[in-house]
Amino acid sequence: MAFYRNSTTWVIDFLYEGRPRRWFKVFAEGLDPTWRVQEELQALYGDRVKWVGARAATAEEESQYLRGEEVRTVYCPTGRKATPD
Repeated sequence: MAFYRNSTTWVIDFLYEGRPRRWFKVFAEGLDPTWRVQEELQALYGDRVKWVGARAATAEEESQYLRGEEVRTVYCPTGRKATPD
């Protein structure tokens, strides 16, 4: 039985209060999440956020994300770390 991948990991770059931030999000294969993520950022942060861009993650970035390695510019509104201790 063959395994077929049906999702893509995306790198979402934005500025929050002028500081660079990065999210990793997974979306269905073939879906460009640009408008969806821009709306989510606007709903969460309003005028404090500026869109930079979205792109498919490189193989190395995706591997780091899947292993749960903390990304340096992750921002969590709850103040928690990106990965649990």
